[in-house]
Amino acid sequence: MKALGQLLGNRAGGASMFGDLQLKLLAGPLLIIMILSMMILPLPPFALDMLFTFNIALSIMVLLVSMFTQKPLDFAAFPAVLLFTTLLRLSLNVASTRVVLLEGHQGGDAAGKVIEAFGQFLIGGNFAVGLVVFLILVIINFMVITKGAGRIAEVGARFMLDAMPGKQMAIDADLNAGLIGEDDARTRRAEVSQEADFYGSMDGASKFVRGDAMAGLVIMVVNVIGGLLIGMLQHDLAFADAARTYTLLTIGDGLVAQIPALVISTAAGVTVSRVTTEQDVGQQMISQLFVNPRVLWLAAGVMGLLGLVPGMPNLVFLLFTGFLGGLAWWLKHSEEKRIVEEANSAPPPPPPEAPEASWDDVQLVDTLGLEVGHRLIPLVDQRQQGELLGRIKSVRKKFAQEVGFLPPVVHIRDNLELGPNTYLVSLKGVEIGRAEAYPGKWLAIDPGQTTGQVEGIATQDPAFGLPALWIDASQREHAQVYGYTVVDASTVVATHLNHLLHRYSSEMLGRQEVQQLLDKLGENDKALVEEVVPKAVSLTTLQRLLQNLLEEQVSIRDMRTILDVLAEHGASQDPNDLTALVRIALGRAIAQQWFPGGQDMHVIGLDSRLEQVLMQALNGGGAMEPGLADTLMGQAQNALNRQETSGEPPVLVVQHALRPLMSRFLRKHLPQLAVMSQAELPDDRLLKVTQLIGSAS
Repeated sequence: MKALGQLLGNRAGGASMFGDLQLKLLAGPLLIIMILSMMILPLPPFALDMLFTFNIALSIMVLLVSMFTQKPLDFAAFPAVLLFTTLLRLSLNVASTRVVLLEGHQGGDAAGKVIEAFGQFLIGGNFAVGLVVFLILVIINFMVITKGAGRIAEVGARFMLDAMPGKQMAIDADLNAGLIGEDDARTRRAEVSQEADFYGSMDGASKFVRGDAMAGLVIMVVNVIGGLLIGMLQHDLAFADAARTYTLLTIGDGLVAQIPALVISTAAGVTVSRVTTEQDVGQQMISQLFVNPRVLWLAAGVMGLLGLVPGMPNLVFLLFTGFLGGLAWWLKHSEEKRIVEEANSAPPPPPPEAPEASWDDVQLVDTLGLEVGHRLIPLVDQRQQGELLGRIKSVRKKFAQEVGFLPPVVHIRDNLELGPNTYLVSLKGVEIGRAEAYPGKWLAIDPGQTTGQVEGIATQDPAFGLPALWIDASQREHAQVYGYTVVDASTVVATHLNHLLHRYSSEMLGRQEVQQLLDKLGENDKALVEEVVPKAVSLTTLQRLLQNLLEEQVSIRDMRTILDVLAEHGASQDPNDLTALVRIALGRAIAQQWFPGGQDMHVIGLDSRLEQVLMQALNGGGAMEPGLADTLMGQAQNALNRQETSGEPPVLVVQHALRPLMSRFLRKHLPQLAVMSQAELPDDRLLKVTQLIGSAS
């Protein structure tokens, strides 16, 4: 029994599905047969009432469907629906015209209650008013809605056809890239084809609505003229009675047809003018028109101003002002409440994952850097008219002119870990100088011959170590009168930087700077450069030689002389030996550096017995006994002090063989003392030994 019941149930379900399928298949043919029947067979007034009511209901349904669809393809049957509804209205016009002309002389309800209601109730039984209303409806439908919808459909169809190849290529690209499968690609191709068919059909279907509006106007004219002739000639009615009876029926008939036509035209305009989103037209309008409280506030303000104008309907304008203002207030508070709720309900953000290390995390050290405390930032800030940047540029330019190569760019940054008035100079990431500066104050340096005292913060000149004071600007003139050398904070930092550049110039000269020197010299003497580097010496050897010169404060501007020496003696690849030969060639320039002009050269010398001891140490491997080294250093310091006290240059002249040994030994403790060999001295300059190292006195 249970099996029998399931079998009967399955058969009943199959029969139901078959019946639904048959009904859908017969809906179209039955509708066409009905439309053609209304054009041919006479219909009683009650049937006309039913069909006119069905036409109005159908037009409203079409409008609502078009409003609630989210994509044009959701109502892909709209072009066909537009055709059938147009034929339905035209067939109703034919059927109603037959009834109006045949039975109109019997009274207002001869053509049915619907036509009578539209002729009496909507226009108050005044055929002149009805005629004006009917013409306005026709103009709105024909000139505004239908024309605009047709233009949008035409442009949409053109753009859709132009975009079809690109969309097909995009689908093929996604399929080839594996982003979609074959079924998805087939579905998307079908959608593209359906969209093109839909817009093309809408372009043609919009012509139905325009033709329907024109046909309604012609039918109205024909009905009025025909009704007058039939009423007066066949039914012996007076002209006024015939005009009132048949015109009211004709206008009622026209209105009952034009109002659904206007609704269908509106539905067509909505369908083709909408933008495809996940919202229907109503949601789009509400979510985009009433979403900004500021717009509603402004609109309420404008309406309120108009409501205050004398002679205007103040109550109506003020009511709308209150309504718009209240809506704006509600939107604003709703949005604030939503933001608070989202913030409270939102899950806490996950802790950020530590990113993987990359080459971007590798920070190369700056060759030359300047770090300043926060109170010194105005000195390096151009927006605050800081002068230090300009001073640093001048220091680099002067250094290049004096030493012979361009120093690295000074990278300046603030460092909160430093003291507020502290600055730090670094070379290749290593500190080489640190001092303090006070913006707004002046540094009064005591050269040793001052005649008075001033009040200030005691310190030392960071460049040369002389005693100094940081004083206020009001004491500047007094300090200058007393013999102090007074400079501002920017000059102090720039002078200190210049001193450090000269002291560490050899470490700043890299392979890149040497190559740039060769390139510059090659602009005028290319043959010499090609002969020396790399034929005579390598670039590395040349770099080491130039660094040796810079370590002993010898300028390398005369690169032509240096390369001439290397071209002649390049077989000796030892940088120290080549440095000695180059120094002899540069002897006149070295002497001019310490003894400008043609003045006598007052130098420090070595006692003959000490020279013999040093020569023995040199021949024995170059190592001095600790006692001899201490004695030599102390006597050299005393001789240097006496030389500087007398105002003479700190230059020591020794035998050529001893010069490298004495230079390396004294450079560690007395970097300001220059050591020259007798072979480097020009023949036309007079030499006088004013201080002697190693003498019994």
